[in-house]
Amino acid sequence: MKKIFTNEDGSTGHLYLITNDLETDGDGLYKIYQKRWKIEEYHKSIKQNASLAKSPTKTVRSQCNHIFASIVAFCKLETLSVKAQLNHFALKYKLLVRSNQIAFEELRRLKCL
Repeated sequence: MKKIFTNEDGSTGHLYLITNDLETDGDGLYKIYQKRWKIEEYHKSIKQNASLAKSPTKTVRSQCNHIFASIVAFCKLETLSVKAQLNHFALKYKLLVRSNQIAFEELRRLKCL
């Protein structure tokens, strides 16, 4: 199935969806993929922004704790994302830039002492 859409900048995009389900019509297939895409965004964000993929744990208990902490971090990030009206990646970038600015200010202050 091919879906043509208009981007925010006015350009057009093409989305190609492929399935082996011959019973579902194009609109039904598009709705299914819209739901699935939210799940893909969740997995990408929890791995990259909540450090789920960087688990240094060895035991089952510490792995469970790390997964739980990553889910809690994702929920807090989602709350901040809604309040700041930024996506998770933009929010993480903004926090990283600000923390680097503070670190450099502290280094400058220490040099002056």
